[in-house]
Amino acid sequence: MAMNLCETGCFEIIGTMKDRTQPKPDFVKEIINYETKNQLSEYLIECDIIIYDITEDPDQIDEAVWAVSSLHSELQRIEKQKMFILVSTVLSWARSKPLDQDDPEIPFTEEDYRRRKPHPNFKEHNSAEKTVMKLGKTNKGKMVTYVIASGLTYGGGENIFHYLFKAAWHNTPELQCFGNGQNVVPTIHIRDLGAVIQNIIDSRPRVRFLVAVDDSKNTLEEIVKCISGSLGTGKMRFISKEEALLSKDIEQADFDQLLVNLRMDAVTVKEAMRIRWASETGIVENINTVVNEYKEARQLMPLRAFIMGPPASGKSTVAKQLCENYKLHHIKIKDVIDNALEALQKSASRADGEDQEEDDGKAAEDSELLDTINENREENNGRIGDQYVIRFLREKLHSKPCQNQGFVLDGYPKTIEQAKELFAAEEDDEGEEGKGSYDTTIMPDTVVALNAPDEFLRHRVMNLPETVVAGTHNTEEGLARRLAEYKAYNTEDETVLNFFDEMEIHPEKLDITTDTSDNMSQIVEHVMKLMGEPRNYGPTADEMEEIQRQEEEKRVKREEEERAEKEQREAEEAAERKARQDEWTSRLEDVRREEYELLETQSIPLRNYLMKHVMPTLTQGLIDACKVRPDDPIDFLAEYLFQQNPQTE
Repeated sequence: MAMNLCETGCFEIIGTMKDRTQPKPDFVKEIINYETKNQLSEYLIECDIIIYDITEDPDQIDEAVWAVSSLHSELQRIEKQKMFILVSTVLSWARSKPLDQDDPEIPFTEEDYRRRKPHPNFKEHNSAEKTVMKLGKTNKGKMVTYVIASGLTYGGGENIFHYLFKAAWHNTPELQCFGNGQNVVPTIHIRDLGAVIQNIIDSRPRVRFLVAVDDSKNTLEEIVKCISGSLGTGKMRFISKEEALLSKDIEQADFDQLLVNLRMDAVTVKEAMRIRWASETGIVENINTVVNEYKEARQLMPLRAFIMGPPASGKSTVAKQLCENYKLHHIKIKDVIDNALEALQKSASRADGEDQEEDDGKAAEDSELLDTINENREENNGRIGDQYVIRFLREKLHSKPCQNQGFVLDGYPKTIEQAKELFAAEEDDEGEEGKGSYDTTIMPDTVVALNAPDEFLRHRVMNLPETVVAGTHNTEEGLARRLAEYKAYNTEDETVLNFFDEMEIHPEKLDITTDTSDNMSQIVEHVMKLMGEPRNYGPTADEMEEIQRQEEEKRVKREEEERAEKEQREAEEAAERKARQDEWTSRLEDVRREEYELLETQSIPLRNYLMKHVMPTLTQGLIDACKVRPDDPIDFLAEYLFQQNPQTE
């Protein structure tokens, strides 16, 4: 990246992009597309400030060294002082010996940069730093250089820590921590690193080698644990370095950086710069903000939907397909209740166990709650009261999976009172201005009401196979009862939809009788248009492989069908041609036969005439010719026929 200071005092940013197919960032004035280094060199000479980041792409190291060397060789052409900033990494310090063997916790500072020893895989970074520092000392009036030893960056879409955030967001049961996790990892928020660069440009400090890290001294274990607790299951496990290297989710360079063990102090940054810190105390202390930044940058905000409608209207059919397409969690109230009761029973069973003291009384509380619920069920003919159902459902919707990916509520809440209690805001939450107060973390973004006449629903249930109906409420009596309950809960004046209207989340009402497709695919497509594009990482590598395999099978099957269809078509055409040829041949034979018969019929009078009047005379003439043996038999025969012609006589 390079910058020019314009007349208004603002910087005009000119940069290069590794992937030239990506769109230009809004803050960049121009993207340089060059074919040769000479072309790039001309751009660099025209810029006031040149910044090279070699922390993410090792291929940039050689170009950065070339760039600063090229500028140095063109100093005679430079009139205005140039600034060259190299953003490097603390891995060039990774093998440095402690400042005090008796006190290894003393942090390194900028003053110790000459003592730094790089990680074996980051020697090129160290060499680039030396080159930049060296060339910046020869003619400070025309070119000044700075090197920034940056901590591991986080914030935004994440970089080095991305594999941890991704695994936690995908609800991986346990996040992996490499080694024993006790290594101290120097870190800095990406916006704070940008602020350091901005301060260097503005104040031009005398110190030319700067350390850029936040105040945290977090270990890898602390970082993994806080990411797992804030975004995932809260669990982690330690794996060996050898096992970690076999993982496909992390590259060697990232692996090396995560295992760095350094205590560093950014003295110049803290004492000589004025920075409005985004995360001065580190990733652990600011994990909630960092998680939100990660979700927004990666567009991983959850999708939440509610599908309601009368019984047998296809709510579960639609919800299931939406969950499959968007990779959301299908929330069915029966499953929520069963899973919650099972969890309570497991927890309550530990109340009398040996680890009762280590449970902080939770097992006893769950046991007491379970007893209360059982008493409530006995009083309500086996049904659990709404207050417990809603409690279980709120816990489910607030779980990390539902908060990460989102969910589709299938038919619950059924009444407006249930909706008010379920989506009620927490005591410390405030409703949005101009709207009712509700829990924004679980409120559906899309509400769909499926509608159909009772007769249509009865007809649909009656046409269901016996195997599907058996053991369910989808019988004629069961449907009648459930329809009556649905109408009682949703009168003309008061329905669940009224609650969402009051919250300014306007439901979409769909008539399912117009859907003539299989499996209600038309309704599903309509709802998908309402919900918008998916907000996830898309298919995994295994899923992509399966999709490609299915597409290949479809392609092969399609080609076989086309080939079979072509062969069948060609065979039909050949048979048709043969039939037409046979018919033509048959007709031609008939014509020939008819012509022959016609000619035969027409020739009878002439033949009779010839046999009576011509053939006797001709025969006698031939006999005479044989007797006489004239020199010209033809002339003789002609003369004979002329003389014997009856007309002549």
